[in-house]
Amino acid sequence: MTVPVPPPAAAPTTASHQPTTVNVDPTTSQRPQHVDKAWEWFRSIGSPKFHVAPMVDQSELPFRLLCRRHGATCAYTPMLHARIFSQDRKYREEMLTTAPEDRPLLVQFCANDPQHLLAAARMVEASGVVDAVDINFGCPQRIAKRGAYGAFLMDDLPRVEALVRVLAQNLHIPVTAKIRIFPDLAKTVAYARMVEAAGASLVAVHGRLREQKDNTATRADWDAIRAVKAALSVPVLANGNIRHLADVEACLSYTGADGVLSAEALLADPALFDVPLRAFVAVGDYTAPPLERLALAAEYMALVAAYPVPLRMVRGHLHKMVGDWLAEHTDLRHNINRLPPTVQLFCQMVDELRARVAASGRNYPIPQLSAAELATADREEAKRAAIEEQEREADALDRLERSGCRMAGDCAEEDELVIDWSDGLVFT
Repeated sequence: MTVPVPPPAAAPTTASHQPTTVNVDPTTSQRPQHVDKAWEWFRSIGSPKFHVAPMVDQSELPFRLLCRRHGATCAYTPMLHARIFSQDRKYREEMLTTAPEDRPLLVQFCANDPQHLLAAARMVEASGVVDAVDINFGCPQRIAKRGAYGAFLMDDLPRVEALVRVLAQNLHIPVTAKIRIFPDLAKTVAYARMVEAAGASLVAVHGRLREQKDNTATRADWDAIRAVKAALSVPVLANGNIRHLADVEACLSYTGADGVLSAEALLADPALFDVPLRAFVAVGDYTAPPLERLALAAEYMALVAAYPVPLRMVRGHLHKMVGDWLAEHTDLRHNINRLPPTVQLFCQMVDELRARVAASGRNYPIPQLSAAELATADREEAKRAAIEEQEREADALDRLERSGCRMAGDCAEEDELVIDWSDGLVFT
């Protein structure tokens, strides 16, 4: 059977693709039994359109709350390591914090073992603080390759199916999944259908290949997202090329998706989804006004003071929000990068920066560092953050080993899983 993807009412300027036709295997075209419940759940949380994407160390509670204040209607936690979460109390207490106003909320786990994934998922389900459990099948970074999770599970689709199915069969709250695309469109659609058939109540599609790690250098493939939306019966979210509100409307119109996720653009402008504030932003490249981002940084620091989180997360947000101002006031940039981090230090830095900007009478920065110097500094900062993330995961694993938990996942307290494979799909 051939399913034509309907053309949008008006093709947006941000998408240059032509409408695509997808060949669908008729053996996989039956409507999954959980579809009605999936839509009932999605409507019960408000059919959210504007989602804060899951980001390692960057979609933490204060940032989620800041984005919610400015239009975001749903949010994901940072990507959490399921096995460490299930076995390490310190990791749980540090990495999953929330508040009553932090809903709807999806907790995202990376995993390659159904036993560990279910153990972690049951913990958050019992806590009652989340609305669904999301599985990360999209992380393309080296740490995911080393750990055999995220987008590198695209090489092991039966394992992907097992991870989704075991949660769907053993949890009372919905299971969702975030995926990337294959070079072959038909394979992408079949992949998404498999995830849906395994029990996913929502599928978020990042319209880039696993190899396309630099989001600024590669445009997301909205045709692939549109094809997945046409093929699936559960809600579908679009991820990629969401730089401002005009992109949101263009993406929803073009793909037919039920909502969008934004990551990097939201880091630079947490008010991206603020309809009254950003309603008239035109299509194209857009940078939020420097003074507005400075005010958002101050608002963010007030939230950090109220809801403490690891300060490595805070440093990264400040660089994204006011990095251009720090390129002018290089002494403050040095302080934030080199001095022992404290909430007080970061608050004082933002206050001092606002005072200097007010005294200058300018509403724009004049960088003292060249574009090349800034690019080099940003690369070094990204490298440092990646090393910190790897060291933190290694430290957590060491704590597990010292506490006596066996690496093979055969801790005595873990339950045996029962998986029904009767309607499993086979890929060739």
